[in-house]
Amino acid sequence: MARPTQRARTLSQNFLADRATAEHVARLAAPDRRHPPLLLEVGAGNGALTGPLARRSRELHAYEIDPRLVPGLRARFAHTPHVHVVAGDFLAARPPRTPFSVAGNVPFSRTADIVDWCLSAPGLTDATLLTQLEYARKRTGDYGRWSLLTVLTWPCHEWRLLGRVGRHRFRPAPRVDAGILRIQRRPAPLLTGTGPRRTWSDLVELGFSGVGGSLHASLRRAHPRRRVDAAFRAARLDPGVLVGEVAPDRWLRLHEELTA
Repeated sequence: MARPTQRARTLSQNFLADRATAEHVARLAAPDRRHPPLLLEVGAGNGALTGPLARRSRELHAYEIDPRLVPGLRARFAHTPHVHVVAGDFLAARPPRTPFSVAGNVPFSRTADIVDWCLSAPGLTDATLLTQLEYARKRTGDYGRWSLLTVLTWPCHEWRLLGRVGRHRFRPAPRVDAGILRIQRRPAPLLTGTGPRRTWSDLVELGFSGVGGSLHASLRRAHPRRRVDAAFRAARLDPGVLVGEVAPDRWLRLHEELTA
């Protein structure tokens, strides 16, 4: 039988071992007991984050993929009726139809899949996730660069880095620090309608295609140079700017100018 540490590594589990950090993440995920009405936890593990989340939520579904941890979780929360421990893979869950939030200490190896699940769930209001720090920084522009996924989803979702968590606050300790990533669905999208959403994705994907060696050159494949020049002036962008250096608000201005 695999030892607990070996099994944790196999499942990419690094359990949160710092109570103050767990309380802090829970406050960020559920600042008001009235919101969210439903909270889903990704990877409950040994319940370090489940406990603080339970005290701050009206209904909590705690997902745990490791069957050896489920009995302990269920025993711990047996007398907490609004906490439901779900044995199984969070990614196999069907998103609720009613508004809900997601929180959790995410296995680093499954971060991208969990984020994709959250972004595709129509009822999601927000997600507060402990991820690898580098992932959180890349997705939120903290390096001064923006990723394709962030820009594509920006009209509907805001991405923020809410803090850093040292690696030694986990057991076993991962090789890198973690970041607190917040993804929040906008109450009103910045772009509405099928047409604007389609032209947005077309523009952003063309810009990130790398064709021509610069954003300006890439956009000229679909738009006359004079229009691209005018759009860059309106967005206050240098023609030689690299695509990753363009913040989402500048993309919105480019889109406005090029689709007018």
